[in-house]
Amino acid sequence: MMFLFWFFTPSTKWVAAIVDKSVLTPAGDEHISFTWLLNQKRLTKTNSDRYQIDHDYFGFFPKDNDKFRIKGLERFSSSQLRQLSEDADMAYFTDTYGIYKQEWYHKNVGESVGFGMLYGGLSKQDLDFLQLMKNKKKLIITEFNTIGSPTTKENRERFESMFGMRWTGWTARFFDNLDTTVNLELPHWMIKNYNASHQVKWNFKKSGIAFVNEEGGQVIVLEDQNHLTNPIPFIRSSELGQVKFGLPNEIKYPFWFDVIVPDTRINVVLSEFSLKTNATGLAELKRNGIPSTFPAVIMAKSGYSPFFYFSGDFCDNPIHMSASYFKGIDAFKFLFYNDRDPMERNSFFWEFYCPLMNQILDDAINKPKASINSVSAN
Repeated sequence: MMFLFWFFTPSTKWVAAIVDKSVLTPAGDEHISFTWLLNQKRLTKTNSDRYQIDHDYFGFFPKDNDKFRIKGLERFSSSQLRQLSEDADMAYFTDTYGIYKQEWYHKNVGESVGFGMLYGGLSKQDLDFLQLMKNKKKLIITEFNTIGSPTTKENRERFESMFGMRWTGWTARFFDNLDTTVNLELPHWMIKNYNASHQVKWNFKKSGIAFVNEEGGQVIVLEDQNHLTNPIPFIRSSELGQVKFGLPNEIKYPFWFDVIVPDTRINVVLSEFSLKTNATGLAELKRNGIPSTFPAVIMAKSGYSPFFYFSGDFCDNPIHMSASYFKGIDAFKFLFYNDRDPMERNSFFWEFYCPLMNQILDDAINKPKASINSVSAN
């Protein structure tokens, strides 16, 4: 019955220009959450064709036998970008980190392959397209990692000026175990950079949060009990976020995020990250110029072109497209996650991402010629 209700719900044509430059597999992890939501809401790319997760985006397209195809906005001329901005109802940049040779070729990287980036970074054409969309007051959503490495400083500064925000250079992530003998998935480069810049070598045994700075790769670690009273980062939502967008008062977020500073004359903070530090941890953050609270979701104020920035990998959640074919599936969301597991991200998808994106899309679709920020942000 749920499938039939979904199937017979009228579809709405809604053209979303999705940019994802970090697609290692056809599963499209970095944009799966948004594609899931488009399908669940019966939003289609034409009058009848649904969005396909392995096809309907701009960026890096993996193929068999280590082959790939690049179909990004970089191939667009100025007139083609203008046409795309006319055709598209919204733009969503889910990830521009890109693909590197050493992670794409699943073998030892030799001289015939080399090192470095295959494709990635926010390009001039990406920014030209965003400017066109902004001029037309169309919905723009971007998230971590849109302006981080490997985006050039020039392009990053243009984005920051365009949307009234600044990246501090810090990114971070929670790890449920910082012991290198137990957690074999800890990034080797992170440990190497920490050892290079600290007199005491990496010797952490508990869970915690690792901060990485783009300049010089400086690494700061906050460990449970030594620096943190609770090692998991939390996202707290403002009254506007809770009332307007249906966000929970507080929810854990155990994945990658960045530290930004918004221009509060232009943007309002809907949600912010909150780190549960003790006095030692707070002093460590202060010593490195990192605040203990910083934005998780910012929104352009009423009167400005509709824009949202998510300071985390919000669109990357371990979900399955099959659930999107059932209308009212969110009534059973409690069956899809175990909130007691500190590393699970399904609860974030159901309790935070879905209500936030549902409201953003509903506002944009129902009021296409008006600013979606109908609630005063003051």
